[in-house]
Amino acid sequence: MMNGNHPLLEVRDLRIDYDISGAASWRRRTITVVQGVSFDIAPGETYGLVGESGSGKSTTGRAILRLADVSGGSVRFDGQDLTRLPKATPLSYRRDVQAVYQDPAASLNPRHRVGRAITETLQRHRIGDRAQRRSKAAEIFKKVGLTEEHLSRFPGQMSGGQLQRVAIARALVLEPRLIVCDEAVSALDLSTQSQIINLLKDLQADTGVSYLFITHDLGVVRHISHRVGVLRRGEIVEQGPTREIFEDPKDEYTQALLAASPASHPSGRTERRAARVRQRIEMGKA
Repeated sequence: MMNGNHPLLEVRDLRIDYDISGAASWRRRTITVVQGVSFDIAPGETYGLVGESGSGKSTTGRAILRLADVSGGSVRFDGQDLTRLPKATPLSYRRDVQAVYQDPAASLNPRHRVGRAITETLQRHRIGDRAQRRSKAAEIFKKVGLTEEHLSRFPGQMSGGQLQRVAIARALVLEPRLIVCDEAVSALDLSTQSQIINLLKDLQADTGVSYLFITHDLGVVRHISHRVGVLRRGEIVEQGPTREIFEDPKDEYTQALLAASPASHPSGRTERRAARVRQRIEMGKA
């Protein structure tokens, strides 16, 4: 998918440590949650980062969004090392790199109409006057499958799928170059998941935006991603084109994840066998 282009995002040997010493401790203690992670994302590409809970995938996304401190390695966006930026992230980067999370309602004020989330985002970035911001909000709502009437609704009047469309609209209205999607469809039912995934793909085809798609769901990552990285205990154990990873996985952990995926193997017997494989891997006996 690189097509000869320079990567939009380059992550090299990323390490993230957490301080767990606590206020009362006299000696600093840290744990490493991400270690030696490296991957690229090309313009217009979707890179799927998949792993079980606690694998470090969301922490990696937070580092790219500059919401988690980087302990080692580098994160470069369009050639610029983010670790060298000032502590206060420039608005230009906030505009270029946006996020869509699992629970859109958590970031919406239940007392405010949802259209305000869009117009305030534009105002924060000094885009347009009041009338222009309202017009832009209506335009972006239409693009994500909502109507201008939805601008006046409160979050409690909308479904989970509609709220996620609002979240996508808020991210997209700034015309970003990269969107970090962190479990963006995992809280939705299967039918709505499919609609949102197809929407993201259509928006990518229309705008050329890149996605870092973080999820534990192999079925979802297979459908949306051009390339996939498999994360285990903070390290990427395997990465490559999506078709290659799913049809010919090389790492035993990837094989176990695929075997346990209900989308690939719905039988309980296969899932139990995969669980035993994972257990052997954890014990170092596989």
